[in-house]
Amino acid sequence: MQVNLNGRVPERQMLTAEESGPPKRCNAREPPLLQCAELVLPYLNPSELANVSLTSKPLFKLSRTITIRRASDASRTFETLPIPFLNTVDSHPYAPFLYTRSLVLSSPLSLLRQPWGSSAVSPSAQSRLLSAESVGFVDGEGRAMSGCECEACDGGECPCAGLDGLDDVGRECGPGCWCGPECGNRLTRNGVAVRVKIVRHRRKGWGLHADQLIAKSQFVFEYAGELLTTKEAQRRHQYYDELASQGRFSSALLVVREHLPSGKACLRLNIDATRLGNIARFVNHSCDGGNLSTKLVRSSGALLPRLCFFASKDIPVDEELTFSYGEIRKRSKGLPCFCNSPSCVGTLPSEDT
Repeated sequence: MQVNLNGRVPERQMLTAEESGPPKRCNAREPPLLQCAELVLPYLNPSELANVSLTSKPLFKLSRTITIRRASDASRTFETLPIPFLNTVDSHPYAPFLYTRSLVLSSPLSLLRQPWGSSAVSPSAQSRLLSAESVGFVDGEGRAMSGCECEACDGGECPCAGLDGLDDVGRECGPGCWCGPECGNRLTRNGVAVRVKIVRHRRKGWGLHADQLIAKSQFVFEYAGELLTTKEAQRRHQYYDELASQGRFSSALLVVREHLPSGKACLRLNIDATRLGNIARFVNHSCDGGNLSTKLVRSSGALLPRLCFFASKDIPVDEELTFSYGEIRKRSKGLPCFCNSPSCVGTLPSEDT
């Protein structure tokens, strides 16, 4: 399996967060502009929120509160554990992006906005995204093929468990299996499994760090984002390169190639987390391979695998989480690498998408 991550996540100038009290609830005695403002402001992007904050003192206080809440949890409460942004370098309190816990199918009607930063707004818009896991196998009569009929499997005895003949491909119970969410063979299906934090670096931008001790071989998270066709991935790659040439922009477009056992075919997954993804989009490259390893995991009944990250060694608290984006460096003047490992070659991996 070959993994190539073309670039980094986008960056923008954002409103600086300051501590403030809880926002006011809707009040009929307030001016119309302030009525139910907490229901509207969480949908604004950073520049829009900053502009609104300049219009009045009440909106300024509410905007500050939303900024603080955004910086406290990048996952917008989708994950069971909060994932904070920490920045002592500049005035960027957080990085804006839309959140998904799983791989989703790209569509012209993809999510345009998502609430973030208010306790009064639930991110229920996630339900409008079509999960890639909905693409599954069917039998000869066109009926969906579900998973196993085990009701209380414990991982080792489950017929879904095991490997597909390859060391880097695993199998787990899927949504069609009869067992419940507590099944021991659903290791990678419950979102981010450890405490992590997003830390600002002076040269690298945002990076992901451990916020607890992570044991070797422990599942950490999957790489979530939009699943693209190769044609669309190539179009976006070209567009991202044009943006990068004009200033500080980098993408989180990842290409995974799985060489099938026959050796005559290759399964390709194009996952773009630049605009819509999870916190795996913040994992930086390391020329020495990093402390994370990747594995493709298939769920019973689902056609497409998911790319999951596991700790390749014991990772102490505060250590940055990294992995290798690949080995190919087609561009001699590619993006600079700041991994600072003894084997650093100075430029990030790059190849044609």
